[in-house]
Amino acid sequence: MPGTPDELHAWLIRVLGLRIPRRAITEGHASPFEYLSWAFLGPEQGPDRPLCDAVIWANRGGGKTFLGAVATALDLIFLGGVHVRVLGGSLDQSRRMYAHLRRLFDPDRHPDLASMVRGRITERRLCLTNGSEVELLAQSQTSVRGTRVQKIRCDEVDLFDPQVWDAVQLATRSAQVQLPDGSTRTVRGSIECLSTMHVPHGVMHSLVQEAREGRRRLFRWGVIDVLGHCGPEHACADGTDSPCPLWNECRGRAKARPEDRAGHITIEDAIALKRRVSLPVWETEMLTRRPRRSHAVFPEFARAVHVVGEAGREPDADATLRAGAVLWVAGMDFGMRGATAILWGALDRRGVLWILDERHMEGVILGEHVAAMQRGLERPGVPAWPRPAWTAIDPSGRSVDGQTGLSAHEVLKRAELRPVYTNEGISAGIAQVRARLAPASGDTPRLFVHARCVKLIEALERYSYPRHDPLTEKPEKGEFDHAADALRYLVRHLDRPRPQAASGLY
Repeated sequence: MPGTPDELHAWLIRVLGLRIPRRAITEGHASPFEYLSWAFLGPEQGPDRPLCDAVIWANRGGGKTFLGAVATALDLIFLGGVHVRVLGGSLDQSRRMYAHLRRLFDPDRHPDLASMVRGRITERRLCLTNGSEVELLAQSQTSVRGTRVQKIRCDEVDLFDPQVWDAVQLATRSAQVQLPDGSTRTVRGSIECLSTMHVPHGVMHSLVQEAREGRRRLFRWGVIDVLGHCGPEHACADGTDSPCPLWNECRGRAKARPEDRAGHITIEDAIALKRRVSLPVWETEMLTRRPRRSHAVFPEFARAVHVVGEAGREPDADATLRAGAVLWVAGMDFGMRGATAILWGALDRRGVLWILDERHMEGVILGEHVAAMQRGLERPGVPAWPRPAWTAIDPSGRSVDGQTGLSAHEVLKRAELRPVYTNEGISAGIAQVRARLAPASGDTPRLFVHARCVKLIEALERYSYPRHDPLTEKPEKGEFDHAADALRYLVRHLDRPRPQAASGLY
């Protein structure tokens, strides 16, 4: 039984004929072999002892489904009595990993491994003579809730039903297994998640964040990390100004890696793939840099560009703007069953808008929100903000409430919060927000958001158009539109056409 990474690497070559890259090319990434080593030798054997769950964030065609099958085969062969389940984002996805696994136990390919199989390999279950077994699970709560096993491997977790994913969390149990030498070992209940990251703030996005917080082990690689050897037939630069299409990502490092340690994607295939797709798709699906935002209402928004005030990042706009803002403004989207969203912003002398604070609550009456606004959203750790010159609201706020006899507009007016509104459609306001995020002139952005505005940041990333209706200009209604609407009302009134500029300070 392999007991070290070197022994495991040698076993994979000798028995399965697999040469899996042991080192990543991209800085900060892991190699596929690092995942296999961790999964088989166990977190108990290394510095990650407290961590038993893993997240594998890899590119399309990066081998994650196949490697999940290899990891499962290693468990079955060497951990007698271990029970593993495979759960894909769909039953077809589960079958892909299982198909790889069945080929590893094919008598024509690996007769020694095939001799370990007990009984017949069925469409959903494989058992070995040492008592280990693997079975496919359907993407349903019923299938998952009755499960009590040592390991669950979840393939393409970003496609999971959230309720099924919640059920998976309670489906593992630790157990004693028997090793080939007759000794025993405790296998801790664990979940491994293998996926690309398709959508902002989806299941995979949350898992990667948990891993970065130290709650799960993260293994991440992209197409460059699994490139095949780059031979002399490929030139990094051809003597002109036309470098290799992969130059920006590879920088010649694929040539430096020995041929016997290269990955499985050929240079030709990688170049062809890159030429077929847009840059956002390439960065999402192949470089594992960020989730794709093809349906996003505000695709220009990027945390690294537009968010300020995060720990370790500058500038923190609070002190500067409290002293030098030329205009304080607010935006408000009403809700009762849904959330009410209030944004507090400042305009500086350059015309740059800074959203510095938010209030985002459900089930709270208007009067409580108004009282909070009159206090300048003051709360522990955040002093009161200056009173806004006006509060941009939804035009529907003019409707009279049947019980109070007052409209939201009138309530704000009586509280001296100066409600204002515009009647232009949604598209015009969205366009103005996007123009501030990324001016067509190429100048620096004219809209920034403080890190404390977590709901607004999430809305800017997740607010999207319906995927099933690519022609509509109306974004999907739901939990992400409240803060986005409050921002739209604010920017729409701030940047509304004016007959003349009064000293340029609105």
